[in-house]
Amino acid sequence: MKAMILAAGRGERMRPLTDHIPKPLLKVGGKSLIVWHLERLAKAGFKEVVINYAHLGEQIEQALGDGSVWGLNVQYSPETSALETAGGIANALPLLGDAPFLVVNGDVFTEIDFGALQLVSPNLAHLVMVDNPPQHPDGDFVVDSGKVTNQGNHKLTFSGIGIYHPALFVDVERGQAAKLAPLLRSAMIKGLVTGEHYQGIWHDIGTPERLSFLDKQLSH
Repeated sequence: MKAMILAAGRGERMRPLTDHIPKPLLKVGGKSLIVWHLERLAKAGFKEVVINYAHLGEQIEQALGDGSVWGLNVQYSPETSALETAGGIANALPLLGDAPFLVVNGDVFTEIDFGALQLVSPNLAHLVMVDNPPQHPDGDFVVDSGKVTNQGNHKLTFSGIGIYHPALFVDVERGQAAKLAPLLRSAMIKGLVTGEHYQGIWHDIGTPERLSFLDKQLSH
């Protein structure tokens, strides 16, 4: 299975840190956020990784190169302007191929075993859900008997980690910005989204304060 790391976000809430460096290259515990992902992907047995970028993206390519340092083959999907999640994935489909692929947000930190995740046919998406963090108390979706739905109480937060079938993006025009949530909700109505509740380490690095907090944790 191939993997994609989403690294095209501007990181407005991380300014001024992201004025001169793209958010995925910000460091915690002595390593860039995106390097933590690459190390864990390699450890999980992944070989092919696609990274999209927009804001200051050339720095990402210069820092990571072809991925051989981690035993990976890294390819890049540049965007002249950020295409949002679904648009960025759809734009990278020629590099991702026809089989299901893993996608992880470049601005999260997690110790999940990427290799343990799977998408079972005929489902179009498998989402990793986590407990609602303080900044997102209402959650996103409900996991009920292995299926993910938009209905009901006890919503969990989408972690930014999922496996998708390329068919989920069939209606997204390449090069056009598109959000992921509407595609997921449409697939949920058809019962084609599965999910799991991950209760291990996961951080959404959305602000300088959260970056500093995690850095201190990892440095101890």
